[in-house]
Amino acid sequence: MSTQKKLMTNWRWWLCMLLFVATTVNYLDRQVLSLTYEGFIKPEFGWTDANYGTITSLFSILYAVFCLFAGKFVDWMGTKKGYLIAIGVWSFGAVLHAACGWGTVHLVSGVDSVAALKAGAVAGQTMSMVATVSVYLFILCRGILALGEAGNFPAAIKVTAEYFPKKDRAFATSIFNAGASVGALAAPLCIPPLAKLLGWEWAFIIIGALGFVWMFFWAFMYDKPEESRFVNEAELTYIHQDDEEEARERAEAAKAAAGEPRFSLLECFKFRQTWSFVIGKFFTDGVWWFFLFWAPSYFTNQFGIKMTEPLGQLLIFTLYAIVTVVSIFGGYLPKIFVEKKGMHPYPGRMRAMLIFAFFPLLALLAQPLGVHSPWWPAILIGLAAAGHQAWSANIFSTVGDMFPKSAVATVTGIGAMAGGVGSMIIQKVAGNLFTYAENAGEAFTFLGFSGKPAGYFMVFCFCGIAYLLAWFLMKSLVPRYKPVVG
Repeated sequence: MSTQKKLMTNWRWWLCMLLFVATTVNYLDRQVLSLTYEGFIKPEFGWTDANYGTITSLFSILYAVFCLFAGKFVDWMGTKKGYLIAIGVWSFGAVLHAACGWGTVHLVSGVDSVAALKAGAVAGQTMSMVATVSVYLFILCRGILALGEAGNFPAAIKVTAEYFPKKDRAFATSIFNAGASVGALAAPLCIPPLAKLLGWEWAFIIIGALGFVWMFFWAFMYDKPEESRFVNEAELTYIHQDDEEEARERAEAAKAAAGEPRFSLLECFKFRQTWSFVIGKFFTDGVWWFFLFWAPSYFTNQFGIKMTEPLGQLLIFTLYAIVTVVSIFGGYLPKIFVEKKGMHPYPGRMRAMLIFAFFPLLALLAQPLGVHSPWWPAILIGLAAAGHQAWSANIFSTVGDMFPKSAVATVTGIGAMAGGVGSMIIQKVAGNLFTYAENAGEAFTFLGFSGKPAGYFMVFCFCGIAYLLAWFLMKSLVPRYKPVVG
């Protein structure tokens, strides 16, 4: 056995690192727009925040819809082709953003060149047409991006199941999933400088092109373990060490499933437990997406700090560093309640979610304390967003607590759609509110703030109370643990 371990290859960990890179690129591609919006794209195309809100809201709902089908697509195409197609589509969509200026010039009469747009030489009705046409072009690009990005996590999870025994899968998943945090931390440090040095178009092209580079390595490095020339017999034996046990478990699960109730999509809506999950996702998913898409714009509008400045980059980096570190503990609190206090997993999870629901209340202080320093909002929004990540880690588990395995995927999909709808609404409302508040100026006030800062404060107030509201509604629908039995 010791000889076998000594001679065993470790190709599975190289593939795990490749999954980590793909997830990092996934997050970077998603962030290019928010980090170039205020300083570059908004003035060039004459956008309002309502325009930007429309784009981000449609991305949110499209991503949620595509996620429902992405897993099936990867299973149908196979891991190698499915992942290649997914990252190829989203990288194409990411790079295509760079052509929106060129496309606008060719679709709007009266605009001579992209240089004229950048120079601000277009005005009046023509500029209004530029804004409208460019928004539609960006929506098209974001739709393509959402279509491809939806395939990342299903494909990555499938690879870990193929290449890792059960005991290693959680660790492998945590490694590639860390790419989301690394992408969030890297984005403000690399995207604004690229846009400032080369133009916003090149930020999309360079970051988007990373996916095409990744495709080359994936095509060369990945094959099924049994077919890979990099996996020797010892590693293959290690990978398949659970095969007999899994076959037995599948047989037992199939036998147990025969006695499990099965529900159609519409039948799932009959249960309070479904609506509890739907409400939890509807009220809270949009908060995360709001902070994700609007934080760079907030620091620019509120404090005049550009994302091309070191301070702007450091503020966003700090915000996501807090999210990364604090949210790690999200999965541990329920475990403490269960193991130390002897609670049932579902009540323990709900108690943990109640605690995490108080974190976003810190967003209520971001605006008042922001008058003293921009660091206060960066820290407080970071803690609020960390609360969301901890909440999110637990709310998904409530589905498995209450529903039979045969219905878990269906109910999870319903909740994901509800989260997408909630996100679409908050993005659209926020964009329209910020545009209205900016135009109204001092005439628009809220709790001591006026103009656009008042608009931000209003949305922060909703973000702050959304989780407690969701928790109490969930608790009123399902007061105590009650599994669905048909």
